[in-house]
Amino acid sequence: MRCPFCGSEDTQVKDSRPVEDGSVIRRRRQCAKCSARFTTLERVQLRELVVVKKDGRRVPFDRDKLARSLRIATRKRGIDEDQIERLVNRIVRELEQTGESEIPSTRIGELAMQHLARLDHVAYVRFASVYKDFATARDFEEFIRDLPDREPGGSGGR
Repeated sequence: MRCPFCGSEDTQVKDSRPVEDGSVIRRRRQCAKCSARFTTLERVQLRELVVVKKDGRRVPFDRDKLARSLRIATRKRGIDEDQIERLVNRIVRELEQTGESEIPSTRIGELAMQHLARLDHVAYVRFASVYKDFATARDFEEFIRDLPDREPGGSGGR
């Protein structure tokens, strides 16, 4: 692993531990050249995923972009970083398990919406407003009208 500070390839693993239910290994490393310490995360990747955009372009799947979108949707909703990371992991696992290496961007958006609908209705509506490109208040009204009466998990709303 290359040191992010000095670029040396001579780094040593000082500590390794599983995180996120054992699906990720967190490694604490130290550079032999500059003595800087840094952390890396190692995850299983079943296949290289390519996102097929609506205009036909193909771009590498970016899990960080998905996580950022989910963080924006869940901001100030009492949903912690671990929940978001587990959500991203579930979505990525579902995409990998399709057996396809090319995934339409719409499929990623739909999966994110399905999972957010079960987690938090406000986050679900926020994500949907961007994903479905709401232009007017009526777009929100029509979308919200189709939501179930109760919040996810049976809490009955906030």
